[in-house]
Amino acid sequence: MDLETGVYQNYAKKESWRTVLILAYQSLGVVYGDLSTSPLYVYKSTFEEDIQHSETNEEIYGVLSFVFWTLTLVPLLKYVFIVLRADDNGEGGTFALYSLLCRHARVNSLPNCQLADEELIEYKKDSIGLAPQSSFGSSLKSSLEKHRVLQRFLLVLALIGTCMVIGDGILTPAISVFSAVSGLELSMSKEHHKYVEVPVACIILIGLFALQHYGTHKVGFLFAPVVLVWLLCISAIGLYNIIHWNPHVHQALSPYYMYKFFRKTQRGGWMSLGGILLCITGSEAMFADLGHFSQLSIKIAFTFLVYPSLILAYMGQAAYLSQHHIIESDYRIGFYVSVPEKLRWPVLVIAILAAVVGSQAIITGTFSIIKQCSSLGCFPRVKIIHTSSKIHGQIYIPEINWLLMVLCLAVTVGFRDTRRMGNASGLEFIKWQGQVLEIEKKGTDMSLAVITVMLVTTCLMSLVIVLCWQKSVFLAIGFVFFFGTIEALYFTASLTKFLEGAWVPIALAFIFLIIMCVWHYGTLKKYEFDVQNKVSINWLLSLGPSLGIVRVRGIGLVHTELVSGIPAIFSHFVTNLPAFHQVLVFLCIKSVPVPHVKPEERFLVGHIGPREYRLYRCIVRYGYRDVHKDDMEFEKDLVCSIAEFIRSESVAPGSVNEDLVKDDDKMTVVGTCSSHTEGVQMREDDAENIEAAGPSELKEIWSPPPVIKLRKRVRFIVPKSPEIDTGAREELQELMEAREAGIAYILGHSYVKAKQGSNLIKKLVINYGYEFLRRNSRLSTYALSVPHASTLEVGMIYHV
Repeated sequence: MDLETGVYQNYAKKESWRTVLILAYQSLGVVYGDLSTSPLYVYKSTFEEDIQHSETNEEIYGVLSFVFWTLTLVPLLKYVFIVLRADDNGEGGTFALYSLLCRHARVNSLPNCQLADEELIEYKKDSIGLAPQSSFGSSLKSSLEKHRVLQRFLLVLALIGTCMVIGDGILTPAISVFSAVSGLELSMSKEHHKYVEVPVACIILIGLFALQHYGTHKVGFLFAPVVLVWLLCISAIGLYNIIHWNPHVHQALSPYYMYKFFRKTQRGGWMSLGGILLCITGSEAMFADLGHFSQLSIKIAFTFLVYPSLILAYMGQAAYLSQHHIIESDYRIGFYVSVPEKLRWPVLVIAILAAVVGSQAIITGTFSIIKQCSSLGCFPRVKIIHTSSKIHGQIYIPEINWLLMVLCLAVTVGFRDTRRMGNASGLEFIKWQGQVLEIEKKGTDMSLAVITVMLVTTCLMSLVIVLCWQKSVFLAIGFVFFFGTIEALYFTASLTKFLEGAWVPIALAFIFLIIMCVWHYGTLKKYEFDVQNKVSINWLLSLGPSLGIVRVRGIGLVHTELVSGIPAIFSHFVTNLPAFHQVLVFLCIKSVPVPHVKPEERFLVGHIGPREYRLYRCIVRYGYRDVHKDDMEFEKDLVCSIAEFIRSESVAPGSVNEDLVKDDDKMTVVGTCSSHTEGVQMREDDAENIEAAGPSELKEIWSPPPVIKLRKRVRFIVPKSPEIDTGAREELQELMEAREAGIAYILGHSYVKAKQGSNLIKKLVINYGYEFLRRNSRLSTYALSVPHASTLEVGMIYHV
């Protein structure tokens, strides 16, 4: 018996390692495509007008030393061994850190948060208490919770990091694809290759974005092999160059060569750090794409394959350049010059494929970021298409996709060179000045966006160390000081290129930041108006069970953002229509700051007023990574959750998990149909083919035969034990009748305007900014799936 147990455990262990290795292999195509293509343009972007490659080799050795230690300290030490541990229940990224902080301190900016949300399983981290043990941690937590300014600053900080990733998503496809195509310059004259590179790069970019709607699950099966072949290729070429040209190049890995580099190049060397920084472009993808894989798989892939391959590639290029000081032209200092001539065309093809893969990773990451921001009320609603039924993170956003394509093409056509797209010499363009043809130089800097994201991550991580991990404040200060110093050095170097063109990613990120802040501000003000103008429970009770009007058959779903109280839209509707449905459900669909909400915790259901009123409040909770169901399946889960609430309230009142909210509404946690298999189950059958009884241990409650023949008959299958009372049985009976009659959706159509007396900035933000975004954004996912024939819209003007 023990022997069999041991064999089973070993088998399970082997299966576990097999799964980890498969994930590590798959992560190559998703996570490391951008990072692995950085050797294409790092040296080329570094050696521009600031520094020159001399016969002493001090410059090339110094750059190699900087590249080695930057790769070792930032991606390997910071991200792989520290930041990856700060996952949000398996999810990563800037917003994951913010979400993690929101659960350990009440700094959540979502207006409709409830105490019941803190009881979610994924809301709590294993073995981590919510209250920091240290006195400094407690005072820091108290300060964040008391001061609204600090909470807003924390949100803006997270948004800045998010917007910089989006800016990186715009520039990365352009620079990666263009860098790969730039290999054509070695196969044709300088006068001709520049007329070929731009069209070829644009065609590849258009094809890349045109393929997005198929989803990564269809086009991604080649990604991992391409990156694997590329890594093996650059490591083999690097090893060949080391052995053939300079076996002693490994000495340049000593930090002493960084000192020699600065001593010789001085200010020029400091300004060239922006180009060196490009060697870690894509490092943030290891954390952002954590939800698709696992910590161990990402660590294995980077530590044992990606990291050594990149080091060999950079050492090989340095070894070749150390023996080739006289190069025909400065623009040939790059990757392809170190590739043996016979291998250049095959390597060019692999590089183009690898660049496309790297671009795919950042585009997919941008989609995920936009979805998270939209779910948490920080970005206008866009159409989100889930391209895979198995992997929740594989999504496609048409509006964002085409916007990224236009911006990438604009960058490619406008800047026309890798050095000019990196942090190097700048954009060359021809300008007529009288009869003289003159070349001017400007530049753009992707490294500024990259380093800003890393600085934001460092700042948020220091808070995580104190508030979430409950570590010493000195450890957090040491983390910020060590990594912050390194990143601040690169950040200041990147800023020197701001006026020459580094403003491009900053401007793009700033535009997205303005959009997010305006939308979030307008959303908060609209919710505050709903809270201030909600109808009291006393007003509802004064109407009596009939609500003062005729109750017609069917279920009425009143969509609202409120988690308590009666929305003003309801009173507006009642005063304008003479009838209402026999069952009313005030439905609130909201996002909570967790990646996923388990099916058994999906619904919060409660009565509004006495039972005979047949009024219910239902709050549906989704995580920012959850997939919203279609309308038919959602309707079934909704009705079934209300039925289960009626049964559980009847058989064991007070024994379920309840959260007492405002207006004395008791909200009970109820799961979906699939999560409470021992509770109420609902069946919908054709009227002509009604199957007979279900399992013997269950009792069926049938709706009475309808007067008019219906397409569907509804029945509830209720457990035989424990027995429910007569009132609950009548309530279930009426719920079935209403379900058979159909569901009507009552949606509010709001017009938001700044109230009189508001200052000019608020009027501009609300009347023009927010209203423009609202008119041009899509309806909520719930509203989009609602059948138009069953929809009623009620218009209201919000003066905020």
